[in-house]
Amino acid sequence: QVQVVESGGGLVQAGGSLRLSCTASGLTFEDYTMGWFRQAPGKEREVVSCIGRRGTYTSYADSVKGRFTSSRDNAKNTLYLQMSLLKSDDTAMYYCAARRGTFCPRVGAVDYWGQGTQVTVSS
Repeated sequence: QVQVVESGGGLVQAGGSLRLSCTASGLTFEDYTMGWFRQAPGKEREVVSCIGRRGTYTSYADSVKGRFTSSRDNAKNTLYLQMSLLKSDDTAMYYCAARRGTFCPRVGAVDYWGQGTQVTVSS
């Protein structure tokens, strides 16, 4: 049975940092392109970042470029999102997503979702 579990969310002041983690089990992690998504109350879920299967390819939403960095450790089946210079607009539930193959996960094209971890940025 596949499980995808996020952790590391919390309450942080504006300008601060957080690191999210996502650990997957029950699948061959290196076969999956991984992504981070977020959803704020009343808004649609949006993509934050994508990282290729070997970690050499990354892409980011314009709103987080230069502030967020995604990485992965295939030996640990774990995906990370380092978030810096956090803003109140970053407040959302953050989700990890896995898509088998070489294409980035999209909201309508995800094989496995995590349950989410809440990030709240106070101004």
